[in-house]
Amino acid sequence: MRLPPALLLLSLPGCLSIRGPESVWGRERESLSVQCHYDSGWETSKKWWCRGAWWASCRILVETQGLEREEKGARVSIKDNQRNRSFTVTMQELRPDDADTYWCGIENPGANLGTQIKVTVGPREAALAVVGSQVSRKTNTSHLASSSRPYRRTHYVLLVFLKVPFLLGLVGAVLWLEERQRDPAEQRGQPIYANLSSGLLTKDTPV
Repeated sequence: MRLPPALLLLSLPGCLSIRGPESVWGRERESLSVQCHYDSGWETSKKWWCRGAWWASCRILVETQGLEREEKGARVSIKDNQRNRSFTVTMQELRPDDADTYWCGIENPGANLGTQIKVTVGPREAALAVVGSQVSRKTNTSHLASSSRPYRRTHYVLLVFLKVPFLLGLVGAVLWLEERQRDPAEQRGQPIYANLSSGLLTKDTPV
């Protein structure tokens, strides 16, 4: 379905009365939903989803009838939510050739309104490969974390049974050496100057 010839020259693409995302991405063989918003006053107007790089000649794939009832086309549907002033387009079973330029449009007796949206379709296999690599990376990380725990526990066991006795033995050896270096007189509790005084008196006394 194409736009009525009388309205082709009066179309206003990119009008601020209707807004949508500049681009969207969908996965092959899955569904993609696009939501477009419009200003107050356009609730009962027809909305559509059309395909083609040129707004004046894009091909309408599905359109509403001014109601909130869902309308369906070939692998595409549209539903208007007049309370929220937005309508949602859903493309199903995406194919690589679905990638193109699309438009959210509103029928207006004076000039149709529309906003351009670029749709890109990515291969499902590539997306699954990315997900698989992320899962594998998480698995390897958790495996490395679990394998490091026994090493840490073994390190703590060695610290208790080897390092602590070694330090205690070292402290004991230092204390033993200090005891050996002390004067024997000091160990008996006798002052050193007492021995020296008695020696001097013995030498100086006349016979």
